[in-house]
Amino acid sequence: MPPLATAGRGSFAAGTRLFVKVLALSHLAAFVSYWLQADGLIGPKGVLPAREFLEAARQQIGPAAWLEAPSLCWIFGAGASIAVLCAVGIAASVLLLLDLAPAACLGVLWICYLSLVSVGQIFFDFQWDGLLLESTLIAVFLVPWRLRPGPGPHDPPRLARLLSWWLLFRLMFLSGVVKLTSGDPTWRHLDALTFHYETQPLPTAIAWYASHLPRWFHVGCCLFMFAVELGAPLCLAATRRVRHGAALAMIALQVAIALTGNYAYFNLLTIGLCLTCLDDDWWRYIHWGVGTPQPATDPKAPRARVFAGALRWFAALSVGVTFFESAAAVTPRAAHSPIVRWVADTVGPFRSFNDYGLFAIMTVERPELVFQGSDDGRDWRDYVLPYKPGDPGRRPRWAAPYQPRLDWQLWFAALGPADSNPWVQTVCERLLRGDAAVAGLFSVNPFRDHPPRYLRVVRYRYQFTDARVRSLTGNWWRRSPIDFYVEPVTLPPKAP
Repeated sequence: MPPLATAGRGSFAAGTRLFVKVLALSHLAAFVSYWLQADGLIGPKGVLPAREFLEAARQQIGPAAWLEAPSLCWIFGAGASIAVLCAVGIAASVLLLLDLAPAACLGVLWICYLSLVSVGQIFFDFQWDGLLLESTLIAVFLVPWRLRPGPGPHDPPRLARLLSWWLLFRLMFLSGVVKLTSGDPTWRHLDALTFHYETQPLPTAIAWYASHLPRWFHVGCCLFMFAVELGAPLCLAATRRVRHGAALAMIALQVAIALTGNYAYFNLLTIGLCLTCLDDDWWRYIHWGVGTPQPATDPKAPRARVFAGALRWFAALSVGVTFFESAAAVTPRAAHSPIVRWVADTVGPFRSFNDYGLFAIMTVERPELVFQGSDDGRDWRDYVLPYKPGDPGRRPRWAAPYQPRLDWQLWFAALGPADSNPWVQTVCERLLRGDAAVAGLFSVNPFRDHPPRYLRVVRYRYQFTDARVRSLTGNWWRRSPIDFYVEPVTLPPKAP
């Protein structure tokens, strides 16, 4: 590895520094999002109370339950500690943005977010939750182990940088592979994007316009996507110009995805990983001030020896585990291997050594669940979620990097039967009881003064309107009922 004092083609200080800033912003968005929704989702009167989850885990698994759900909530409880963990995470995110004790801040962020995700159940089990945790753990070795900012930018150790590239490679390459190995005909025939803009969980207004572009455009975009997801990651090991081109192509893909859909901080974090592939000479070329990277620490210093040893052990563990995880994603038969199952069972609960792959199966229709309440069983009024389609005249909204977790999870629930999602019944019960925490997850509660007597959940089919209908009616959507996801229900009468 060339000395850090040599110019920019051998140093990656600027891109790494920006990645850490992006990581801090992603954590800030994640913790704020968690705090704002925790009461309604996993609070004492939430949809899936965390306290009940921990009690059930302890009864079923015993003393080893904390290994299945590693969390500080086992020690401090799942009540006020949720808010405390969020507050600590927000504070650590701000300190990381200020470059104060970066390694310590990253360690705190990893512990706090893992503690929260472990008790969040289905509402906090998305691929970007795992990506945030894995990126944070790697970043501990990308930053200097010091309390205050140094005199110049810090060039990360080569091994730590390669770990970040290995994560980016798996994230992008596996996302392309699973689309082909799933057998989904829409990906095989390059038709997936003709459905995607309309059927994705939370589209933006731009998605409406994109969905009406001609088929040849969607096919071309699909080809570009496969070229980026399957080809660009392979170029990370090529010459610097090829690597830079691949990184910029991946950034362009993430920007396009972010413009048409709300995926929390996923796109932001992926772009941050891409920035680590651009060396300091490239940043100077675009006139971004880099400065002279700090000289390497004396390898004989005790702290340097501890750091180097910890990095080597972590790299061996990370590459070894994620190799088997990736093999299972690429070759379905490998998923049944005893080694793969053991790896998944051992490190899986820590959500920091992951396999990836988004949208393996493209949804071609958009069912939506709409909660409706009534006082008399005849006049039904809609509860409105903040980022769901709802009223056909409602413009699709921007949400990212904030993630409305109930909105997202209801998208998955609508694709399956009610029996597979009993928590939807719990939402109904909470609304019938007038629980403020759950009702607060909705942007419009038509029964603010009193809870309704009856509640039902109707499954609708939503489709984008065309340009003519929208110009005449102003509607972005048209909807038609499919069935009752939950038949009209009411609370049992109180005992005398």
